[in-house]
Amino acid sequence: MWERSLLLSAPGKVILHGEHAVVHGKVALAVALDLRTFLRLRPCGEGRVHVRLPGVGVVRSWETPRLQALRRGFAADFDESKSPSVEQLDTLKEFAGIAAGASAPESLATLAFLYMCLAISAKYGDVPSVDILVWSELPTGAGLGSSAAYAVCLAAALLTVCGAISCPLKEGESTARWTEEELTLINTWAFQGERVIHGNPSGVDNAVGTWGGALRYQSGKITPLKRVPMLKILLTNTKVPRSTKVLVAGAKQKILKFPAIMNPVLDSIDAISQECQSVLEAMPENPSPEYYPVLEELFDINQHHLNVIGAGHPSLDRLCRVTASHGLHSKLTGAGGGGCGITLLRPDTSPLTVEAAKRDLCACGFECWETNIGAPGVTLHSSSSLNAKVLHALLES
Repeated sequence: MWERSLLLSAPGKVILHGEHAVVHGKVALAVALDLRTFLRLRPCGEGRVHVRLPGVGVVRSWETPRLQALRRGFAADFDESKSPSVEQLDTLKEFAGIAAGASAPESLATLAFLYMCLAISAKYGDVPSVDILVWSELPTGAGLGSSAAYAVCLAAALLTVCGAISCPLKEGESTARWTEEELTLINTWAFQGERVIHGNPSGVDNAVGTWGGALRYQSGKITPLKRVPMLKILLTNTKVPRSTKVLVAGAKQKILKFPAIMNPVLDSIDAISQECQSVLEAMPENPSPEYYPVLEELFDINQHHLNVIGAGHPSLDRLCRVTASHGLHSKLTGAGGGGCGITLLRPDTSPLTVEAAKRDLCACGFECWETNIGAPGVTLHSSSSLNAKVLHALLES
């Protein structure tokens, strides 16, 4: 039986460059966002599994013998190399009282939890008696990888208590990370959680949540960048809802209609991603201030390209205008059509400028965070390494 508490976290993600073009085989760069999802696991002596997800209003509890019996009832084995089967998910929905076509975050989060709990324990031991609480700094449904950060935290916690991976945090240490081999296993199971939630995800979000830093993604191949700097940004949520599917379809129509015009735009976005990768990889060796104007220009050029493709929106134009009035450079991140934008902050940007920009963005009805990109991936924490707000959320409840 597992006997110690765990505190761990995984980062969200933003796309730095390559939105929309990535669908057409071009390079995209995804980076870890230092807004994190935190998980607290405690042993629970009463033969139950408790899960609480206050962000989406989930409070559920099951007896471990019932979960063991449910797991034995599956005809097909759980296999991390295959997508969860429709039959498995239907059985779990029925067990948890989730309606057949339910797509609300609380239903999908509960389903992913049940699947991962049963699948991981089936492979590595008994269903553990644990009390799990997950709290996140990430807004849901904003394209910032909140579901993947959740799946990565769950995978790491469940694999640790089932003995599939070590518990690397030693007495007196503030944080610890797993070995490369263990991270690969965490990522594999987190991808299964993402499949439960999204059906057919790319795998980028969970890879960023697992490894952190920055990743290059092209035609299904994910390559972590060797060393990347932490860059300061403003992340702004315009709160304008959008459909990724509709925006991707619209861009595709434009490319089919004007191939001679649009294909060079996609090639240019590809070149921006590659140029940005070169800059990011050069920065840790030689942290020269000359790199920042290059990164800013790449933001500006790419934002114009994304408008040409049809991913723009008046709210994003407004975001770019507001930050430009403070001498800052922004672009949309993700699908566009609303959603979120990122603004690069140079190391020498004055705190007064940042505060003024945040004030003006909030006056537009937007939500704004000052944070970092290039953050570390999934991490174990001692309670002393967490800030008061996170500790309050995890330990008071």
